[in-house]
This record gives sequence, structure tokens and C-alpha cells, in this order.
Amino acid sequence: MDTNQNTKGIFFIMTGMAFFSIQDGLIKFIFEDIALFELYFGRTLIQAIFLLCFIIITKKSISLKTHYPILTLIRVVCFFFGFSFFYISLTFMTLAMTSALFFSCPFFMSMFAMFFLKEKIGIRRWSAIVVGFIGVLIVLNPTLEDFNFFKLAPVACALCYSISMTITKYTSDKDSIYTQMTWLYIFALLASLLIFAVSGDGKFNTFTDPTLQFIVREWFTNPSEAWPYVLIMGTVASISFFCVFTAYSIASPSVVSLFEYSYIVWAILAGYILFETIPVPRTLFGASIIIVAGVYIYFREKVKGQMIATDTPPNKL
Repeated sequence: MDTNQNTKGIFFIMTGMAFFSIQDGLIKFIFEDIALFELYFGRTLIQAIFLLCFIIITKKSISLKTHYPILTLIRVVCFFFGFSFFYISLTFMTLAMTSALFFSCPFFMSMFAMFFLKEKIGIRRWSAIVVGFIGVLIVLNPTLEDFNFFKLAPVACALCYSISMTITKYTSDKDSIYTQMTWLYIFALLASLLIFAVSGDGKFNTFTDPTLQFIVREWFTNPSEAWPYVLIMGTVASISFFCVFTAYSIASPSVVSLFEYSYIVWAILAGYILFETIPVPRTLFGASIIIVAGVYIYFREKVKGQMIATDTPPNKL
């Protein structure tokens, strides 16, 4: 692989991660003016339009037929609810903390790969997984007396994302990335509309907690304020995907995947610029442990030639 192409790939992956941090910062900024699944619906609709335009312009053929219907359903359900957990966590946690906890996903991926992809995991990788989860505990700072279980939302996202990506790795031999993305969008739009039909009038919004209100708030109560941000989020997310996909297309996945961790740095910067928040030392220390453990797992995968998920472009779309 050309070194110059790897340099371009690093640029694209870091740019993509920067745009993702902007998107997540915008979610945190407007969550009090919009419902969770209204936001999910609008963001997905805009991304689907961009994908359709891309397919038309590039004249790419796309098939809705999937060779793995059950696994595809599990994948899109996990992805949908996984990032619902992530968006919920943004309402009460800093961007730095949510991003650090989300990057526990390589630890889950390693375990799922052992059980479902029949990959062997040695004592070194198990040790890295244990160390990584110690980093997660440091970030969470749990206490038995007063622990907010909502803090596990980014970890739940990482778990669901890991299931989704493990299935993506398994099904990518027959289902193209465009087929897989299209089903992600179709399910997200249909699920959001179903939720709108059931609770879009806000009849379940009897809470005073801002996070719970975000989940069950009435839809379209403040479209003039909220939807311009939704439009920006959908556009930013599409740019992010373009950058990530380009990075993995032109450069070595073994190089660019490591720079996904730059998202944590961007999230810290976005948190400081938008909300004037500075991560506490505990969060930085725990995040450092998570990154080191994740990078070590990656290199062990390279040594074993297993590459659990890093050969597959992330579907954080």
C-alpha cells in the first residue's frame, strides 16, 4: 500500500471522526427541543436521501435482497437501539465520557468473534479485555450506594454495535455494503414511524427528568428551532460516512482503523468548545486505558490474521 495513500486515509478517517463529534455535540445541544426518535427519523431520512443521490450519480446497482434475512434483522435492530442508547447518554454525560465508554466495543467484538466466528483468543487478548473493562469501570466510577445505571447507556451501545458489526463481518461475503446500509436506513425509518404512531403525541411524557422527556417527548413541537439542526446533523453524518468509507477504500485498514480513536480527542474538543466542559482526570485516565487495551487487541488480531472488525468500515451512520 502506497505510503501517500495511507497518509490520505489517515486524513479522511480523522476528518470523519471530527464530523461525528460535531454531530454528537449537536445532539447534546438540542435534545431539550426534540424527541429522540424524531431526531433519529430526520437524521436517517436525510442520510438516506444522500445515499440515494450517491447511488444515482455513480450509477451503482443495489439489491434489497439479503442472503441472511434473520441476521440482517438482528443487525439492524441492534444498531437502531444501540445508537438510541448512545443519544440518550449524551443528554446527561460529557462527550468525553460517552466516547470513552463507547470504545469498549473492541472488547465485546473479541468475545463475540470467539463465540460466533470461531476465532481463538489467547491469554494476552483476554488480559487486554480485562484491562479494558477496568478502564471502563474507572470512567464510570461506580459506587454500590448511588450508581446511576443510565451511565451504562454508552456501554450498551458498544455491546449492540459489536453484535451488529460481528454480523456485518459474517454477512459481508454475500451482502454488499450498500445492501446492508439500505436495510439499516429502511428499518430505522420504519421503526421511528411506528414509535411516532404509538407515542408521537407525547401521551407518555409524564416525566420531569430531561433524559426521560427526550425519549417520550411529543414530536414536532418545535420544528423551526430543532429541524435546522437535524438537517445539519444528517449532512454532517453523511460527510462523516464519506470520509470513513474513502479512508478504508484508499488506505490500509490496518493503518486507518487505529485513528478512529481520534474521535475521543475530537469529542473532548467539541465538549470544551460547545459546553465548556473539561474531562476530569479519572475520565482521561480510564479513556487512556481503554485506548491502550483496544490498540493492543488490534495488534494481536493482526498477528493472528483475524481482524475481527477493523477490516469493515464502521456503520455509525
